[in-house]
Amino acid sequence: MTSSFFRTALILGLISAIGPFAIDMYLPALPSIGASLAASPGAVQMSLMGFFITLGLSQLFYGPLSDIIGRKLPIYFGLGIFILGSIGCALAPTIEVLIAFRILEAIGACAGMVIPRAIVRDLHTGAEATRLMSMLMLVFSISPILAPLTGSLVIEIAGWRGIFWTVTGAALIGLVLVTTQLNETRPRAARRQSNWTSALAGYRKLLADRSFMGLTFVGAFSISAFFVYLANSSFVLINHYGLSPSAYSLFFALNAVSFFGAAQLTGWLTRRHGLVAVVKIAVAGFALAMSVAFVTVAIGIDRLDTIAVLLFIGYGFLGLIVPTTGVLSLENHGDIAGTASALGGAIQMITGAVAMAISGLFANGTALPMVGGIAVCAIIAFILAQPALRPTPIHTSTH
Repeated sequence: MTSSFFRTALILGLISAIGPFAIDMYLPALPSIGASLAASPGAVQMSLMGFFITLGLSQLFYGPLSDIIGRKLPIYFGLGIFILGSIGCALAPTIEVLIAFRILEAIGACAGMVIPRAIVRDLHTGAEATRLMSMLMLVFSISPILAPLTGSLVIEIAGWRGIFWTVTGAALIGLVLVTTQLNETRPRAARRQSNWTSALAGYRKLLADRSFMGLTFVGAFSISAFFVYLANSSFVLINHYGLSPSAYSLFFALNAVSFFGAAQLTGWLTRRHGLVAVVKIAVAGFALAMSVAFVTVAIGIDRLDTIAVLLFIGYGFLGLIVPTTGVLSLENHGDIAGTASALGGAIQMITGAVAMAISGLFANGTALPMVGGIAVCAIIAFILAQPALRPTPIHTSTH
């Protein structure tokens, strides 16, 4: 049982990490892509924003599809599309072509991000689901820790186009793992009642569920704080603070260590204190740390070391929020776990894309707009958590 548990976490984590790997490896290259393709920072950021929006919208398709035909076939399809998109990005002659193939890449990457969450719900609920989700995130953490470092190394050796050849190889490995190591977790009997009509009904049910929507938006605005950082950090840290791409990658990895290290505590904490209590403390700590970071920069203390410490603390709290709100939102929706996972993921990605776009309007090359955007998202998450975490009859047994 234990070896199977770890194997499942490893495979799901690796599949989930392929899409984010294509984001995180890409970050150190944003300034050089702009120079290579004669594109403005805004146009280069559009390739990132388009990826996120597409990633969100595509989940609305993959989630119900995985309920209807099973979990594995949609993953095969998604990885194939991702490979085609990555090859197109590697060969793109202009920023417009790059954006187009990034969108195709996102359509494929989406399968590996939404379906593993549904597989977790197929197998477990409650504390065990949180444990598996946290372990999945530990494997998933390979991406933000190693991807920027790998990306900066690849850029030095093969230029920014080499990044897309690298993720093509990663997707091929993922395809082999899914084919040979992953079992189908959605049995035929469970699929009989699933169709596109029931999926639409499921979306209506979920949209009317205040607990689901509240928890989803708590997670969405929390993770949006990280998305604002993703979109702006390479320009701020490389251009404003003068870090090299390699130094930037190390800085990025430091925050990822905090995020995913804290996430590994969620299983133990939720068994001792409950899911709701963990989320309450985490959103309060996250909002406080990010607010202090904003005030610090706003009063003129524009020091990278100070920002680094506060981001490290804040993203540790974020590591407690993401898996717990994800598990809580799916607890009562096991029969439509794929659909629920899809809607939750879509809301998160679209909210994140909007947050990135708004923060981009205020970008001036300094740290203040970035830290301000992060703080606003964290505060909104804290406010939304208060009604969302009121006692509800949530079933938390394990099986």
